[in-house]
Amino acid sequence: MNKRSFLAAASAAAVTVALTFASAASAQSVTGAGASFPFPVYAKWAEAYKAETGVAVNYQSIGSGGGIRQIKARTVDFGATDAPLSGKDLDEAKLIQFPTVLGGVVPVVNIPGIKPGEIKLTGDVLADIYRGQIKKWNDPKIAALNEGVKLPDATITTVYRSDASGTTAIFSTYLSEQSAPFKSALGASTAIDWPTGQGGKGNEGVAATVKQVPNAIGYVEYAYAKQNTLSYITLQNKAGKFVAPDAASFEAAAAGADWNAAPGFGISLTSQPGDASWPITAPTFVLLPKEAKDPKKTEEVIKFFRWSLEKGGKMAADLDYVALPKKLVSEVEAKAFGQAKTN
Repeated sequence: MNKRSFLAAASAAAVTVALTFASAASAQSVTGAGASFPFPVYAKWAEAYKAETGVAVNYQSIGSGGGIRQIKARTVDFGATDAPLSGKDLDEAKLIQFPTVLGGVVPVVNIPGIKPGEIKLTGDVLADIYRGQIKKWNDPKIAALNEGVKLPDATITTVYRSDASGTTAIFSTYLSEQSAPFKSALGASTAIDWPTGQGGKGNEGVAATVKQVPNAIGYVEYAYAKQNTLSYITLQNKAGKFVAPDAASFEAAAAGADWNAAPGFGISLTSQPGDASWPITAPTFVLLPKEAKDPKKTEEVIKFFRWSLEKGGKMAADLDYVALPKKLVSEVEAKAFGQAKTN
């Protein structure tokens, strides 16, 4: 199955139970829920892992907020979030946190006649669009960045996540860094009271809405932009360069990351230095209980993610994610996996 076909099938399944691989009667199975950002790669890893081990991994793509709530309630074996929890939150909930892959949050548009990467934006102009201050595509601020591009005299429809979302947290963190008015009015959070636009549930919902609504702009994980053949925006980075989203620009943003700067590896990779860095790059995280109701389930989750981190790099790259550096994988295995009580 090619990448596009796999992603299309995966996205359709994500609306309800994202992964429903039936296990053999003797095989162990585990359940997880949370972020839609990593869903395509978790689906691919789970498919390959079950083929090799017979163990089923059932994952619901319900958004980071839902994943955090479910793992705190211990109704799933692992949670997934794009917005990392603080050290205090991890301690209070008795959770372990670790990254799995890197990706990018990408502004996407549906403007008739506009090709991928043809529109250039700066962070402050993007923030003004989402604040509702820039209302048309031919606004002078957008036109000044796009000489020679035929911009329509059309009203912009902003599309946002309607559910509590780590993708929204990453996107709003970036916009808050770029725009003091945005930070003051809306701030950074998993749920924003957007002043205008339409909501979509999950990365899937935002991508689908942008595709259906002419002159819309939304924000999704890069794999969803490619899956839905949406036109992405070229963004100005911290070095002042306009860059396109791809695995190379995500990797460039993560090159100098200090993963030990926050508990649970919970760092931000927005607005990183470097000429080639994509400015809205982000890791995504898994949450595990330090003491589970069923320690054997936690042991199976650790086995799955150990396998995925060590053997799943090519699968991640095929889906336009960036695998964790080998040094970081070793640190995750030593510092995170060792904290869980599995017997």
